[in-house]
Amino acid sequence: MKKGIDNMPIVTEYDTIAAISTPPGEGAISIVRLSGDQAVEIAESVFRGPNLLKVASHTIHYGHIIEPQTKKEIDEVMVSVMRAPKTFTREDVVEINCHGGIVPTNKILQLLLATGARMAEPGEFTKRAFLNGRIDLTQAESVMDLIRAKTDRAMQVALDQLDGNLHHLIHELRAEISQVLVQVEVNIDYPEYDEEEITAKMLREKAIMVQQRIDQLLATAQQGKILREGLATAIIGRPNVGKSSLLNYLLHEDKAIVTDVAGTTRDVLEEYVNVQGVPLKLIDTAGIHETEDKVEKIGVARSRKALSQADLIVLVLNASEPITEEDRSLIEETKAQKRLVILNKTDLPQKISPADLAALGVKESPIFASIKNQSGLSSIEQQIKVLFFGGIENSQQNVLVSNNRQIGLLQQAKASLVSVVNGLDAQVPIDLVQIDMTACWEKLGEITGENVPDELITQLFSQFCLGK
Repeated sequence: MKKGIDNMPIVTEYDTIAAISTPPGEGAISIVRLSGDQAVEIAESVFRGPNLLKVASHTIHYGHIIEPQTKKEIDEVMVSVMRAPKTFTREDVVEINCHGGIVPTNKILQLLLATGARMAEPGEFTKRAFLNGRIDLTQAESVMDLIRAKTDRAMQVALDQLDGNLHHLIHELRAEISQVLVQVEVNIDYPEYDEEEITAKMLREKAIMVQQRIDQLLATAQQGKILREGLATAIIGRPNVGKSSLLNYLLHEDKAIVTDVAGTTRDVLEEYVNVQGVPLKLIDTAGIHETEDKVEKIGVARSRKALSQADLIVLVLNASEPITEEDRSLIEETKAQKRLVILNKTDLPQKISPADLAALGVKESPIFASIKNQSGLSSIEQQIKVLFFGGIENSQQNVLVSNNRQIGLLQQAKASLVSVVNGLDAQVPIDLVQIDMTACWEKLGEITGENVPDELITQLFSQFCLGK
């Protein structure tokens, strides 16, 4: 088996795969990618230009793609040749840069498939990078996070993971656990050379230390998931208080219909927007109120469902009218959720004061705004940022966990450590306590992919797009 950089083994039994790596449609260029032992040979068989078998690695060459039998030119291209092991997959990689467009790109792909390549499965290039030791599982997942990043901050978190920040931390924790497991093995195999009390003390201290580090990681889980998936934000209020106007302001476009007629929004509208680095999945809901209109009733029901599932509630009240029963009901319904309370229409004579809200149990300081005149709206964006990133926004040292798989495994690892400490406190024999410590080590290994079932690997990479 060949060896790559870092002396990692390179898997060579795979066939050569090909796929289009750029989005379908019209564009300046498209890229068709090949990876595998026969990548260069297959590309050379359809290329008219410099002999790709003889060119230096990591060079790009001008020429034409031709149909081998008829010698008919298909497209004018630039071809990059990258030899293993210094490639993303640690295999030979060829990238054909052709003119953008569905017809020429697909024609080139079909030629490659007819000449010996196989159509790549979703995420198979990244999967090979993982299996060949080029990246670990956290870095593989960060590739998709980078592609899907909706804000600069989300992109930076993904880049940090791609650089191996989480991998290095998990590797350190596993090394700490390995040291103490070796000591336990010595105690079990050679009890005459060790004191069980000393080993138990060491085991306890290590379990507590690793648990503290895991707790620090889990404390970032909410922020990490928000950056990865977006913050589900429901804009609610009774009809005609300015919900759709607020949505349009945050989107910087007239997406929702705005009139002075109550009940204009009859369904739930969803849009993503970047608010000071926080990706919001904005949900403009139909006005929540009692109605006999059949269509409005459906909209109100959907609004209540969105309200119950939201990470953040933006409650909009009409400051130019006294508080209504519908307002009171919404204040009560959302009191247990994270929320912002906005007193809109402050350009008109005010009929609601902070004291009125306090009397109803509102603990949040209301934001005074006139969405019509675009006054006070910067406070809304700033408050959203403070609510969710106030404690970590300026830190460059934090390693964030950002997906449910990583979070779930960390929680399981922590549970094993709790069992270790409880077992030691109950004076359970060391060899039994060792089982829980080993379970923690294994769960941490699943995070990086060092100890993970093949079925899970296949499932994870199937979520990637073709060509990646």
